[in-house]
Amino acid sequence: MSRHFRAFILAATLGAALSGPAGAAGETESDTSNTVKTCKDGEVWDKRENKCVVPKEGALDDDSLYEAGRDLAYAGRYGEAISVLSMASDRNDKRILNFLGYAHRKDGRLEVGIGYYRQAIDIDPTYTLVREYYGEALLTKGDVAGARTQLAAIELLCGSQACEEYEQLAAGIAAFKTSGKTRMRTY
Repeated sequence: MSRHFRAFILAATLGAALSGPAGAAGETESDTSNTVKTCKDGEVWDKRENKCVVPKEGALDDDSLYEAGRDLAYAGRYGEAISVLSMASDRNDKRILNFLGYAHRKDGRLEVGIGYYRQAIDIDPTYTLVREYYGEALLTKGDVAGARTQLAAIELLCGSQACEEYEQLAAGIAAFKTSGKTRMRTY
């Protein structure tokens, strides 16, 4: 694992410990603190084996692949995230589809990312994190009305405007309207 990535994991762990849960659809920053330990580049943490392993299709459980893929995506290592997430055996796992969408979108393949977001929403229309990320993708295309539709769905699902996914997408819409650029959450 690169020094840069280790520093990222340490910063995320400390940030989570100091700031509390992030609350994204039941996920918190602290959930990610142990998934990609001090593994070398090209390795991921296998929680069953309690060690770093080279990911191979069928060798890791989907939860380990999801956690590693999510961590890699948040670290900006989109290609690695896509490779790891693509090894999942459950092709209908909303979390994996969401982060495949996230990684593709952030790596410049917006339409591919949107396709994954739509699949995840079809599987679970109540998954607010995918609706937030889908709304961000729509903003990237300049589709403010589409992003507002996702925002309204998030508000309905959360029961108020007081959930993180709502706040993040609302801030992104406001920033887009002001500057023409999206403001997305940073990790």
